[in-house]
Amino acid sequence: MFTQPLAPIAGSLALSALLAALPLILLFILLGVFKMKAWMAALIGLVASIVVAIVGWGMPAAMAMSATAEGAFYGAFPIMWILVNAIWVYQLSVITGWFESLGSLIRSISDDQRILAILIAFCFGALMEALAGFGAPVAISAAMLMAAGMKPIKSAIVSLLANTAPVAFGAMGAPIIALSGAVSSTHPELTTQILSQMAGRQTPFVAAIVPLVLVFLVDGKRGVKQTWPVALVAGVVFGLAQFVTSNFITVEITDVVASLVTIAVVLVMLRFWKPANPLPLDHAIVPDEEAAALTSGKLAHYPEITATGGRRIWGAIAPYAIIIIVFSISQIPVVKTWLLGIGQVKFPWPGLNAVGADGKLASTILNSGGKPVATIFTLDHLRATGTLLLISGIITCFFYKVKASDAVQAYVTTFKQLKFTIITVLSVLALAYVMNLSGQTAVLGNALATGLLTAFAVVSPLIGWTGVAITGSDTSANALFGLLQVTAAEKSGLSPVLMAAANSSGGVMGKMISPQNLAVAAAAVGMINKEGDIFRKVVLWSLGLLAYFTVLVVLQAGPLSWMVPVVHP
Repeated sequence: MFTQPLAPIAGSLALSALLAALPLILLFILLGVFKMKAWMAALIGLVASIVVAIVGWGMPAAMAMSATAEGAFYGAFPIMWILVNAIWVYQLSVITGWFESLGSLIRSISDDQRILAILIAFCFGALMEALAGFGAPVAISAAMLMAAGMKPIKSAIVSLLANTAPVAFGAMGAPIIALSGAVSSTHPELTTQILSQMAGRQTPFVAAIVPLVLVFLVDGKRGVKQTWPVALVAGVVFGLAQFVTSNFITVEITDVVASLVTIAVVLVMLRFWKPANPLPLDHAIVPDEEAAALTSGKLAHYPEITATGGRRIWGAIAPYAIIIIVFSISQIPVVKTWLLGIGQVKFPWPGLNAVGADGKLASTILNSGGKPVATIFTLDHLRATGTLLLISGIITCFFYKVKASDAVQAYVTTFKQLKFTIITVLSVLALAYVMNLSGQTAVLGNALATGLLTAFAVVSPLIGWTGVAITGSDTSANALFGLLQVTAAEKSGLSPVLMAAANSSGGVMGKMISPQNLAVAAAAVGMINKEGDIFRKVVLWSLGLLAYFTVLVVLQAGPLSWMVPVVHP
């Protein structure tokens, strides 16, 4: 039996917290200072967490290895299972030419830079974030904006800043799913649904102002004055759709629904209203080869798309419409019950649970209070988000008449593109599980809460922001800091669900300054090795939005506490 110690280092909570933070500090220094590749830094951080768990916390080596395996497995399924299949669906539209058709449809709507910033960077970028994430939305929208005629650095800045509002629900809800997984061992009541509801009551406040910020970036005060009606409509509609979908439907398709609904509403509005003095495109420009490669890839043997009108529109949005239909069907009560019955397996993770002489399951890990730590692994296979995406992709193959060999090759290509991302995500989640199950995260949370008390509500979004800024992933930041937020919240007398969601929602403001996203944006617009120029253009916006969001969290911890969903143990 292993009991997580509260202050294992010389009986000092402060010293113990300092050692507990060592794997994270090491990870951040390797990424931020030494600019080491993310997958290498994550592996080194993982090794450090294992050593600290065994030497500092006294966790048995076999148990530490088992915790590592559980975290890595969770990273593979469901997290990477979601990402791989999401990007595969996107690849299917690329190789058949329908992705290019969708982009051209959007670009043909207006030659006003401010409108294109809203439609491409905000709306279409959000759709890409919903399906892929991990830099794909920035790369695609930046290249599209530049190809349409917007200056390179402006294209990069607009795309980076737009990639905020959808990130908390990006990649088919992967960040919220990872957050739930990170805290479930000690707080099983903080389900994916509850966390989704809370995040859905935070991110709409960010979404509501992002389009206004975008038009300001493109055209200053003049742009806001002339286009505020459409910018405000886009932000409010997107936020409302996020709230409704995350609270009453399902987390996985929150951004898919929000982006498509917003595109539809903006298009309808533009039929009846347009800015009086449009801002023309800077100049006709063609992305360099590297940038073009990010948005090209159509296979030659698929004929050029000649459909017009309604057929062309439905063909362009088909994959996303199919995803919505498949996920909606899966949420029908009778279907959901059936899938739960045959598509879910729960089992004690080997090495972390033991069966007693009476045949009953007994936890081998106790928290610092002597209570058992839940280590039952829930494996959803048929009803998993990734599986539903795979089914959506197969249907898309039939709809687009994709050859089986091309579909398989696209899947292989997706794996190759994500190979280092896979290593990074698996390593970060393994690190998170080791820290959580050994008690390192609990010590950090207790130390922060003891020092800050109710002021922790101010720090909570900053922690999420820091995690995303360094790792480039809201999913990874949630895995790293989710349990820390919950532990500190309880110690401070704050709502655990509020602080956990603040980690995810607050983290999105750090996405635009993460080294990974900056590198993607720079490559997409042909500004390789000029990431610093882009960084200086967006860092103040990142901090400003973080401050704005922090005020919201503080209010939700006080006078707006009625917005926090009730959690039943």
